[in-house]
Amino acid sequence: MTTSQTIPTIGFVSLGCAKNLVDTERLSSALVAMGYRTSPDYAQCDAVIVNTCGFITPAIEESLGAINEALSSSGKVIVTGCLGRNADLVKERCPKVTAVVGPGLRASVIRELEKAVGTPPQSARQRVPESGILLTPPHYAYLKIAEGCRHHCTFCIIPSLRGPLRSRDPQSVMKEALDLKRRGVKELLVIAQDSSDYGIDLSPKSSLSELLKMLSELKLWVRVHYVYPSKEADRAVELMGQGLILPYLDVPLQHVALPLLKAMKRPGGMERALEAVQRWRSVCPDICIRSTFITGFPGESEAMFNELLDFLKEARLDRVGCFPYSDVQGAEANSLPGAIDPEIREERAQRLMEVQAQISYEKLEKRVGHEYDTIIDSVSEDGSAVGRTRYESPDVDGMVLISKAGRIHEGDIVRTLITGHDEHDLTAVIAPNQSIPVGFRRI
Repeated sequence: MTTSQTIPTIGFVSLGCAKNLVDTERLSSALVAMGYRTSPDYAQCDAVIVNTCGFITPAIEESLGAINEALSSSGKVIVTGCLGRNADLVKERCPKVTAVVGPGLRASVIRELEKAVGTPPQSARQRVPESGILLTPPHYAYLKIAEGCRHHCTFCIIPSLRGPLRSRDPQSVMKEALDLKRRGVKELLVIAQDSSDYGIDLSPKSSLSELLKMLSELKLWVRVHYVYPSKEADRAVELMGQGLILPYLDVPLQHVALPLLKAMKRPGGMERALEAVQRWRSVCPDICIRSTFITGFPGESEAMFNELLDFLKEARLDRVGCFPYSDVQGAEANSLPGAIDPEIREERAQRLMEVQAQISYEKLEKRVGHEYDTIIDSVSEDGSAVGRTRYESPDVDGMVLISKAGRIHEGDIVRTLITGHDEHDLTAVIAPNQSIPVGFRRI
């Protein structure tokens, strides 16, 4: 019989995007199956694995801070993820780390862990669900449908970090989704580096829209992220208009000025982007469109930035994220002419978000007095709750703050009446009327 002293305990830190979180879930699932124990208390851990983000400078600094924090409590820290490709920097800033492993190298992480703390006895092995261990709340889960990317945006190094596009077999995706439903998951968040590319590398070929149709049969909330402007984006919006998946489109446009898009090696432009937004809204008037933009990309003039602001004012997107440009080690954009002063990059990002904040405020104002199905993410002892409607994705969008929630629980889907708002969040009460919104199938 094994004892706790013979079974190593591992801590996990997952930084960056949802795709990184899925990698951490898969790694933790493999280790738990091998018999390792896990704990959120670093001081109780024999080793801590830090899955880092290294895409932009702030993410690098956050990752280095998390590594040092883990080192202060645990004697052994293994670094993996995107920053793991820059082992020299990690070892320079965090010289006491046990090992540094690049992204997507789960077997290498496990080997380093075994060398550092040993392997649990055979009798400690555990069974884990087919869909693995979730690091999200029990009622929603990220469903990664592909790895890698076939694009070569000049500000990005994902193809060199993660390799080319590798779509999962549709039946494998559906098997995981079905297991998640059996476990009580009510919302699936579909992710990939470019979800609209899904299936083009398979034989026989598949597509995002075909997969979304299959997922819709599960009668869950299905929310799709990272869809590039494309025919598949149009087909996904058609499914939204039919009420088969959530009317929520996350489409990273990055910019609209043609010279910058050319320098980024991305398609689009002001006119094309506006036409796409108009087309999507004509097919699904209820759609929530989310996008992200980069300010201060090399060569961005004030006129180009103002063109981006003009686009925001005309398109009136529902949710927007913005990142000041930052050099990424190994990215082609680092050597482009016309570098912008970092202070100007930040200032433009702030100006953009100020414009969007006003747009968001005005759009949320129109939701006051209306009722929506709302999934509950947390419930407080004082009887209040935090949730999201079909228009909000976890972590990246606003929240619905519910007062006097009554006897509801995390993961419940309840009917709420919107009573107020600020620039990003809504306030609500439980609605007396439990009718279902038109065009949206309730779970």
